[in-house]
Amino acid sequence: MSDATGYLAPAFDAEGAPFWEGTRTGELRVQTCAQCGHHRFPPRPMCPVCRSTEERWEVMSGRGTIWSFVFPHPPLLDAFMALAPYNVIVVALEDDPTIRLVGNLVSGPGAPINSVPHDEIEIGLTVQVVMEEVDDGLFLPRWVRA
Repeated sequence: MSDATGYLAPAFDAEGAPFWEGTRTGELRVQTCAQCGHHRFPPRPMCPVCRSTEERWEVMSGRGTIWSFVFPHPPLLDAFMALAPYNVIVVALEDDPTIRLVGNLVSGPGAPINSVPHDEIEIGLTVQVVMEEVDDGLFLPRWVRA
């Protein structure tokens, strides 16, 4: 469901609460099985490897590489209408490349989404996460070149 800003409001449930708490403090947290150590994202109640329901949350380095990217035409959300086309990247985390997060590549913390020229975005580019407050208390992971 969209809020007044046009952003798709995340599900603030018990499963994902530690992730969103981390974004507010500048940490990229990933749910991890307390039994076998398997990272999982998005969070879920049971480990797909060992079926344990025990979990912990680990702070990741926030470094990764661009695994894929697109430039949506037209935008997927109303909040991005004036920005289209804009970049949407999929980042494979350095800590565990099987964990992939979606976001936008920006030129620096607080920079607008289209601050990186489209022709400078490529698969394999090393990036670092930054948390961007997009609404009152809502922080989203964005990415900058490492």
